[in-house]
Amino acid sequence: MSADQPSHPSSIRDLPSQYLDNEAIAAWFFLAPALILLSIFVLYPIGYLFYLSFTTGSFTRSGIHWAGLRNYWRLVLSPDFWQVLGNTVYFTVATVIPSLIIPLGLAVLLDHTFALRDLLRTVYFIPSVTSLVAVGLGFRWLFQTDGPVNHWLGSLGMAPVPWLSSTTWAMPVLILLSLWKQLGFNMVVFLAGLQTIPTTRYEAAELDGAGAWQKFWHITLPGLRPTLVFVTVTTAIFTLRSFEQVYVITGGGPLNSTNLLVYYIYDQAFAQFDFGYAAAAATLLLAATLVLIYFQLRIWEEDG
Repeated sequence: MSADQPSHPSSIRDLPSQYLDNEAIAAWFFLAPALILLSIFVLYPIGYLFYLSFTTGSFTRSGIHWAGLRNYWRLVLSPDFWQVLGNTVYFTVATVIPSLIIPLGLAVLLDHTFALRDLLRTVYFIPSVTSLVAVGLGFRWLFQTDGPVNHWLGSLGMAPVPWLSSTTWAMPVLILLSLWKQLGFNMVVFLAGLQTIPTTRYEAAELDGAGAWQKFWHITLPGLRPTLVFVTVTTAIFTLRSFEQVYVITGGGPLNSTNLLVYYIYDQAFAQFDFGYAAAAATLLLAATLVLIYFQLRIWEEDG
């Protein structure tokens, strides 16, 4: 390089400090609106929720007072809370597992080219963009004692089932609704994941004489590992925050058998006006959600 040619910095460390300062100022300037909104609508509410979990009282009566760990201790000793927690775990497990298996099977089938493929993809995805309240009202009508489902069972010579007034059958109705609602979204995510698997792997497997099941087990599933983690976590979060279907269809009944954690928090806060107790339950829900996200990020890091 001649003496009259300007030298160029080989790395960011060689840049003038004034240039780096200007870059930092510009970065913070553009980040400021998002950070302000994040602080107002996310960080502050979370912090205030955590504070409320250590208080008693309400905003409409005698005000709030510091209570320490009393609300968390009440949760531990409350039979209703443990029943609701059991309902939530049952609902989550019974929803997440089929929400992985059924959409994955549909995605594998719809990944092949045939006449009605695009139409079927659209039909299966429609529930994902449908209002959950509207879907809940439709399911409540379908599963009424004198509704279409029991009418169809009667035409088969079967006795009507008290779907929504039975402690045995009310929860399966909510699970079925959640499966139907989540199916299309999960299917599309799996379809996107299938597109990332190189076709050369399948071609090589065919040359080695591998069958359809062997290709699925040894190529498709390992290739979809990050997608499976994402779908599992997002579906679990969807089920953990389930509220609309409980509110519209069962109201937590019968006998508290369909009362899920979010509806329980809502009832304690806005029906019982026990904000501290509700905040403690919401804090536990937030902690469970953050744990799920943490494991998702860890698995993605391992895959990376």
